[in-house]
Amino acid sequence: MNVQTSLRADRTELMRLAREEAYSTPLKDFHPGAPRLFQNDTWQPWFERLRKEEPVHYCTNAPIEPYWSVTKYNDIMHVDTNQGIFSSDARLGGIGIRDLPEGFDWPSFIAMDQPKHSAQRKTVSPMFTPTHLDELAKLIRERSARVLDSLPRNETFNFVDRVSIELTTQMLATLFDFPWEERRKLTRWSDVSTALPKSGIVESPEQRRQEMDECRAYFANLWNERIKAPPQNDLLSMMAHSDATRHMDPDNLMGNIILLIVGGNDTTRNTMTGSVLALNENPEQYKKLRENPELIDSMVPEVIRWQTPLAHMRRTALEDTELGGKTIRKGDRVVMWYVSGNRDEEMIDRPNEFIIDRPRPRTHLSFGFGIHRCVGMRLAELQLKIVWEEMLKRFDRIEVVGEPRRIYSSFIKGYETLPVRIPG
Repeated sequence: MNVQTSLRADRTELMRLAREEAYSTPLKDFHPGAPRLFQNDTWQPWFERLRKEEPVHYCTNAPIEPYWSVTKYNDIMHVDTNQGIFSSDARLGGIGIRDLPEGFDWPSFIAMDQPKHSAQRKTVSPMFTPTHLDELAKLIRERSARVLDSLPRNETFNFVDRVSIELTTQMLATLFDFPWEERRKLTRWSDVSTALPKSGIVESPEQRRQEMDECRAYFANLWNERIKAPPQNDLLSMMAHSDATRHMDPDNLMGNIILLIVGGNDTTRNTMTGSVLALNENPEQYKKLRENPELIDSMVPEVIRWQTPLAHMRRTALEDTELGGKTIRKGDRVVMWYVSGNRDEEMIDRPNEFIIDRPRPRTHLSFGFGIHRCVGMRLAELQLKIVWEEMLKRFDRIEVVGEPRRIYSSFIKGYETLPVRIPG
């Protein structure tokens, strides 16, 4: 039995056991936001059952405050596009299923309501215009080529570290005009800012505070440099010279910086890794891609759907409202499970299959909708497109040779390691 066959057999047994547990657990005892379900990659049957039996479900059986799970595509769209009823405001709890630890509830434009949200978001949106993306594309291609050419042949290595983190961190350093030799600090701060206590990323709340204080001080120095310098084409300079953001208090500045770091790091890096895993798990699709490289254009949005790098976004109800036949009360937490909406059988044909030539591959929720739709989504797609164009030029295939190690989180749906080998 080869490695791929063995991994598939292990996976089949794991999912059999997960399905057994999900369908034997009473709905009143469901906690679909349990991080272990995502770390073990056994979340699917839990959400499948909720979509079938109780698409809007109130969870009271969790070590966190009770929350509503919204699991179907159209219901998620309703919540995401009705910001007058469902708030993102950090002061009400923000965008994660768990409230941020005290002292970390920094407001950012994704965790703000109108009108402040759009004013701050507009400040950084010029970074993602078609003209600027054309310029960034040249840089992405040069760097992708350099990183891929440095990879070993016939030797196992961690794709997450050598490719996904390296390429996304290089891009982040460019977007912020961050000191190049210290760019891995951005990866670390991104990981620490979203880490749960049991994730193993930080050992204590004190360590987390110390590292985030370092991040705050580092960016405060960069911010002061940009304010004094003429306007430049980087995210910090854009915010420093815009009326909507130049007078932000330190917490708001930190909130926006963390948002842009996490948005630029975790989502792209985990989808990049997920694309290699998905193609290895579906060898007929990998063969199809090698024979028709132009399918990259539809493969990219399909893998963004398949991976769903942010499993959920949370809102807080501003008033009593009804959804899916349930009454949601003012102040209730409402969790939009993008990861479930992206597998909704009523909206997506054969949603549990990875199909790189889907007719409508952009029918997915991974970037959100409404005013909070991901500002950098076109850059994320561009990075994935270019790295796969360059990989197909160089390698007949990249083989996954062991189980991935996934992140302990029900928010960031990602990977710590993916062992791979390039035959050569």
